[in-house]
Amino acid sequence: MYQQMIFVNLATNDLDAAKKFFAGLGWELNAQFSDDSTASFPVSDTIVVMVHTPQKYREFTKKEIADSAKTSEVLIALSAESREKVDELVEKAVAAGGSVSGETQDHGFMYGRAFDDVDGHTFEVVWMDPAAVQG
Repeated sequence: MYQQMIFVNLATNDLDAAKKFFAGLGWELNAQFSDDSTASFPVSDTIVVMVHTPQKYREFTKKEIADSAKTSEVLIALSAESREKVDELVEKAVAAGGSVSGETQDHGFMYGRAFDDVDGHTFEVVWMDPAAVQG
């Protein structure tokens, strides 16, 4: 079966800072799809974060680029395999220069936290008990 992929394209005002941030999450830069205007970070086999300078990002849209420090243009939600992995990724994000966003959500069967990257893009990290998903 075909595995559909998602490419999350984000604008950054400081490509070097964004590269350092995403590498700090443990995501490895894919040099083949990176250059002086774009950095590619595979998150999994089917998810890739693409970070672009504003000039490069403008090649993909005629719309105004949102100021992600002031405006929420998208919420990126990532699953995690455990509650501990949720905390681990958020802690890595803060250590890499990001910040905690919002409150921890703990519903017993579902646990989530969020962080903002160095440009203010919000990433939610969520674990859900597999038994709750099946039931």
